[in-house]
Amino acid sequence: MALTRRDLLVGSAAIAALPGRRGAWAAPLPREADIVVIGAGAAGIAAARRVQAANRKVIVVEADTRLGGRCWTDSGTFDVPFDRGARWLHNPGTNPMIRLARSAGLDISTAPPGQRIRVGQRNARAGETEQFLAALVRANRAIDDAARPGKADAACESVLPKDLGDWAGTVEFMLGANAVGKDLRDVSVMDKARAQDRMVAIGFRQGLGALIAKLAEPLPVALSTSARQIIWNNREVSVETPAGRIAARAAIVTVSSNVLAAGNIKFTPELPKRQLEAASKLSLGSYDRVAIMLPGNPLGLAHDDALIEQSNSTRTALLSANIAGSSLCLIDVAGSFGRDLSGQGEAAMVAFATEWLTKLFGNDLATAVKKSSVTRWNSSPFILGAMSVAPTGGQPSRKILTEPTGNLFLAGEATHETLWGTVDGAWESGERAAEAALRKIGALTDRTAAPARAPSRRRTRGASHN
Repeated sequence: MALTRRDLLVGSAAIAALPGRRGAWAAPLPREADIVVIGAGAAGIAAARRVQAANRKVIVVEADTRLGGRCWTDSGTFDVPFDRGARWLHNPGTNPMIRLARSAGLDISTAPPGQRIRVGQRNARAGETEQFLAALVRANRAIDDAARPGKADAACESVLPKDLGDWAGTVEFMLGANAVGKDLRDVSVMDKARAQDRMVAIGFRQGLGALIAKLAEPLPVALSTSARQIIWNNREVSVETPAGRIAARAAIVTVSSNVLAAGNIKFTPELPKRQLEAASKLSLGSYDRVAIMLPGNPLGLAHDDALIEQSNSTRTALLSANIAGSSLCLIDVAGSFGRDLSGQGEAAMVAFATEWLTKLFGNDLATAVKKSSVTRWNSSPFILGAMSVAPTGGQPSRKILTEPTGNLFLAGEATHETLWGTVDGAWESGERAAEAALRKIGALTDRTAAPARAPSRRRTRGASHN
């Protein structure tokens, strides 16, 4: 069934994605579709685009008042757009989203290849930087070695070299909290070692969330429309929402692993226990952002500089300074420390950010902050965290989530075995789920399937580009 104009969301998805804006329908919510997609994040948008490309009727329902999920560009709070969630894409040689961004006219930029390092109130000397990089390489190598075939899974923290010295806290922050949103004691060496290369990070002046909104423009998306119950069997699906019931031949569910495990959507019959347990094992880490305006560049940094510190613990942060040449600075806090800080509220988060910068640069920055805003993803009811992370023994759970379940198909970054924790992985998973759903309803054969993408190189890395 081809989509009609009456099915489309009034107004562009980019406008709907701005803070405080709601989508509206020109007609009542459609009562039927070939495939219904639950969730309008990167995975959901990718899935819906693939279904639409196959000339099948699709509807995306999103509980939030905006689309994008963990990709959300805020263009209204400051005088420059900034991503409140994910900021980067990876693997530019194979990532179709980068090609789509170019076609959409977005301004593409590459993230800094590394970070400046602060030791106390001075910049690290060349020898100190070499020591840190050597420690990072040794830690990465230890994790890779521990994940070799035939070895039992273990926590990343347990396999780190014991002689990392003054750089131990910084290495643990970079490989754990800052990279995946959890401390290394809670991260499986198998999951960490299987992560594909994320060394090259690509961003956009307009924001990554703006790209997702742009790619959603041709799609019928119902915002503020939660999927309360999904009734399913091997032939049909019924999705109950506050706006009515949608009948479909298949459903693609792209909510986060935390939302799935929390039972916020009722399934009748229930999802297999095996998949629910898998979602529980892949709980989301914590990654939040404090955005502050510092006019006059009191830190003396260049635009888009990234900075970390030598730290004896993971009670630290990552600074991205002077975004796009503006006076906006982003301070990222993550892992168990970031989770505790976020739980204390916005005032505590801003206070930490200013105290941390004051400690590193020696200036009293509290009076220099002219405006601030924070993210608190753990308390966002439709997401409940940052990226999925497998604990010891949890890595096989990613594949379990992709197992066929009648005419239900799960997608999202948690379902990707090597690009977990990334928008790239979420997008790929949505396309994968859409292909499976189209096959299930007989709309896709081997002759009409999209060509497979070339796999990216697998390498672990120390810096995070969340």
